[in-house]
Amino acid sequence: MTSRALGLAAAALAAQLAMSPAARAQEACTVELGRGWPPATENYGSAVEQLFFAGAKPVLSLTRLPARSVESGVQLFAGEGEGDWRLRFTEADERVEVWSGGKRELRVGQQPDVVEVPMPAALARRVVANWQRALGTQVPSDRAAAFHEGEVLLFVVDDAAGQPLRVSGLQPGCGPVANLMEQVGLMIEATDDSDEKRFKRWRELEQSLDRLEQTLAGATG
Repeated sequence: MTSRALGLAAAALAAQLAMSPAARAQEACTVELGRGWPPATENYGSAVEQLFFAGAKPVLSLTRLPARSVESGVQLFAGEGEGDWRLRFTEADERVEVWSGGKRELRVGQQPDVVEVPMPAALARRVVANWQRALGTQVPSDRAAAFHEGEVLLFVVDDAAGQPLRVSGLQPGCGPVANLMEQVGLMIEATDDSDEKRFKRWRELEQSLDRLEQTLAGATG
């Protein structure tokens, strides 16, 4: 994986690979994700999202709010008709949230680093549908997002009617939602690849979606 992908995906993948299937079956899976904004996070998170979205509205986004380093995220923007969607990786030029003299400053006047590539519409829609299903079924609607020290992830994905589902919390290391982190890594890598190599990432992403669908079918069947 590239250095971009490592920050978001490596921990979840390492946690999964370190355990055998039998051990994972016996191990209780606790996913520290909940609906909505975690307490004391909305102003900061909204500032980062607005900076990254630049006035547009993504259909899907994952924003990383780290404890100390710069913020980053992935966004999917719908194309026109059946045209390609836009896959974007965004990273702050300097940390957005800083504390000085006991006061918090949100540095939203900066220009973040943005890399954007086309993504096949059918694949993008499949990502959105699977993320909606995974987050909607694995994070109960009555479980509110909790406050966490350190890094927090913000998932937002629209349903068929364009209504956003917001899920926030710690990076998942088990269960169906952990597959989302693998997919995030592949999408970030795709933004750093040549056109030829990007087709390989799309195939890998399709395979990851196959595995997620099978996992969800087993979890809900």
